[in-house]
Amino acid sequence: MKILLIMANGNIHALRIGSFTKSFREAPLTMTTLAGLVPPDLNAHIHIHDENVEKLDPPKYLNYDLIAISAMTGTAVRAYEIADYYRRHGKTVVLGGIHVSIYPEEAKEHADCIVVGYAEKIWPMLLRDFVQKKMKARYDCPDESELENLPHARRDLQNSLRYVMPNTIMATRGCPHVCDFCTIPVVSKKYSKRPVNEIAAEVATLKGKRFAINDVSLIEDREWSIALFKQLAPLKKVWGGLCVFKIYKDKELMHWLKKSGCKYMLVGFESLSQHALKTIYKGFNQVEDYQEGMKVFHDHGIAIQGCFVFGFDHDTQNVFAETVEQVNKLKIDIPRYSIYTPYPETALFKRLVNENRVLTKDWSLYDTQHVVIRPANMTPEKLHEGFRWAYQETFKFLSISKRTIQANLDWPITFVGNLAYNIYVKRLYSTEVYVQPAFYEMIGNGHTHKEAVKQLGMNSVWLPDQLETR
Repeated sequence: MKILLIMANGNIHALRIGSFTKSFREAPLTMTTLAGLVPPDLNAHIHIHDENVEKLDPPKYLNYDLIAISAMTGTAVRAYEIADYYRRHGKTVVLGGIHVSIYPEEAKEHADCIVVGYAEKIWPMLLRDFVQKKMKARYDCPDESELENLPHARRDLQNSLRYVMPNTIMATRGCPHVCDFCTIPVVSKKYSKRPVNEIAAEVATLKGKRFAINDVSLIEDREWSIALFKQLAPLKKVWGGLCVFKIYKDKELMHWLKKSGCKYMLVGFESLSQHALKTIYKGFNQVEDYQEGMKVFHDHGIAIQGCFVFGFDHDTQNVFAETVEQVNKLKIDIPRYSIYTPYPETALFKRLVNENRVLTKDWSLYDTQHVVIRPANMTPEKLHEGFRWAYQETFKFLSISKRTIQANLDWPITFVGNLAYNIYVKRLYSTEVYVQPAFYEMIGNGHTHKEAVKQLGMNSVWLPDQLETR
């Protein structure tokens, strides 16, 4: 049996040099994990194709027996397009991923089978049913799977050269917080942790010195976290992950975080307004703590990738300049900006739908890099214009040097990360359609992303390549 596992194109945070594409995010775990879950007795040939880093040639894989495609909201349109192609050619298609779990009725129109929920208990059963020609149209995860005795991801099947961080692992799943724009509370009601010894054992098998734990909120259980860090310390690895900012106040936790080899953390600051943080249910972030906390992280040798969101209801056009100024003042090592995006069935989505402020449900625009709402205090095009201006100002070489050289942290992380975003800014500015009022008028009147771009006679690097139809 031949299985093709596809990550559909999200067309975001990728560095393109000629025909070569490198993601400056960590390697995704979805497909390597699915590959690891394939029962060995099936003797399956497995190929993983991440369309975010390598162009897909669909006819090349028409000799595969089963096509499985993972879809996030921002990649759902593309995933459906790929699924439809293979079904037209008589192939069996399975769709899964977070968007499929949220909107299974939508997804089932494009697949022979859909997977709702996490895959650990479902995927091996589905494959055996497929071999026995009794595969069902839908498989639901019976509960939130426990995270013990998981097979290791098949990293040997990924194109590691295409990722800035090819070694990624999972340590936890879910998040106890309920930020209004986040999909995690929609699909997962439980915060689960893997056994510490199993995590350390997997890290020990990784090739190279560096790895990332790409969970949405790693450090929620203090005692479990310290136990993990103590087991990582002897491995002499260098790693990064995601955490809530307030952990800087815990001296013992920070001590062991440093000893474990942690060199960077991604933190969702989101806003410089305490009122805005409260309205999105993230009041545990305290703006008055930002400066002190940054110093503590830096004193422990940990760089911070700080995420900020534009488009909150309180935001005016002053927010862009104010944020850039504070980002430089706080010495956020690698800033990252997003546009307030109402992912399906989140608290934000439901509120804005009720307020008639959602411009479009064309999921290809739901990537936090495009405006899909009517902001409270500016036009959609002004929000996009301010968003890309903030990126441009933040990643000028003078700004980069002031933030990174003085901090004296791990330069492969800080400098290379900033350089990648400096190049990414040029991509943001290569497409003018998203600062045109007519674009938002058209998508607000029901035109798709692709239709609006075409009818305006403009181009967009954000639209994926046309699928081969031969």
